[in-house]
Amino acid sequence: MKINILSLFPEMFTGPLHESIVGKAIEKALIAVEVVNFRDYTTSRQKHVDDYPYGGGAGMLLQAQPIFSALDALEKQDGELGRVILLDPAGKKFDQSLAAKFSQEKSLTFICGHYEGYDERIRTRVTDEVSLGDFVMTGGEIAAMAMIDATVRLLPGVLGNQASAPADSFSSGLTGLLEYPQYTRPADFQGLKVPEVLLSGNHQKIADWRQKAALLRTYQRRPDLLENIKLNSQQKKWLREFAEKS
Repeated sequence: MKINILSLFPEMFTGPLHESIVGKAIEKALIAVEVVNFRDYTTSRQKHVDDYPYGGGAGMLLQAQPIFSALDALEKQDGELGRVILLDPAGKKFDQSLAAKFSQEKSLTFICGHYEGYDERIRTRVTDEVSLGDFVMTGGEIAAMAMIDATVRLLPGVLGNQASAPADSFSSGLTGLLEYPQYTRPADFQGLKVPEVLLSGNHQKIADWRQKAALLRTYQRRPDLLENIKLNSQQKKWLREFAEKS
């Protein structure tokens, strides 16, 4: 996968993109990342990339020209841009299903904004407008890092254990439930004991316990997720039990 990032602060990506899972993916040549400072493409003598909005208003807007020119250069170089993702608080909220869709692409191009917004004409060059969440950030760089991390770890060969990604919270392997509680050695730590079923060696009982525990955790912490999950008869029975005890 080729990942392009348009940013006014490319140095912000130096550390995060060369550590942990993303860094290992680059080392294995599973992904290639190019960070472009779109200020380099402005035609302004003063190197401006923003200007006042027509009609007045607070703040400055990113101009279309530098971003258009940077996209044109990347497209000429690579032959394609893939999905062009505009980091924008008005966009669709990023989630695991969108990360999975992004992971199926050959190329992704992220546009990181700053100031008060974008010249509306920039949107004619994008395929996706995406937000990390309902909060205000200084720019799109940190949001882009989070989306790249969530996407890259789903690529084949990136994780050492390929069973890890489907079992994560929000992944389809557990039909969108939060991840079940997990434990490691010792079995008894300061009187806090690992559930006996996990020590039993009975794989079916362990699988059942994990499914019920994942459902309980979702019910307790993120009940909103259950609205979009198709539950089987056993899970519905467990939900009734949880409701009776709460």
